[in-house]
Amino acid sequence: MIKEGDQAPNFTLPASNGQSVSLSDYQGKQNVVLYFYPKDNTPGCTAESCDFRDKEKDFSALDTVILGVSLDDLESHEKFINKYNLPFLLLSDVDADVSRKYEVYKEKNVFGKKKWGIERSTFIIDKEGKISKVWRKVKVDGHVDEALEWVREHLNN
Repeated sequence: MIKEGDQAPNFTLPASNGQSVSLSDYQGKQNVVLYFYPKDNTPGCTAESCDFRDKEKDFSALDTVILGVSLDDLESHEKFINKYNLPFLLLSDVDADVSRKYEVYKEKNVFGKKKWGIERSTFIIDKEGKISKVWRKVKVDGHVDEALEWVREHLNN
């Protein structure tokens, strides 16, 4: 199980800006809030993404970039970003490779049916590429404020 203090697994994924993004792109430069969410344009994921949108400037002031990851394709991400004016990159993990690396790809029970998907989770990765904080099975309400406060208290140097 990936835990706090571990080196964050590196990855490269297609991003909503049309380029590929690697976690290592940020090493030595910025902290990363890497949040995994189940699906674009669903109520909980929209609320969480909009909360991150509303706090993006606060994270940025703390030298921290936000990256969202779901199994959705880039076309879906583009619609989601445009609909809600999301100012950060969304990464497309259509094969669930990165979701598996971060151990967030789980069998879930959705309306009585077993289905594989992303368990809502957030990882804060420091400038050295180490996992500083992990939240699994995230409840949306208040989560972004909690993450921001954590970054402010622990990585604001």
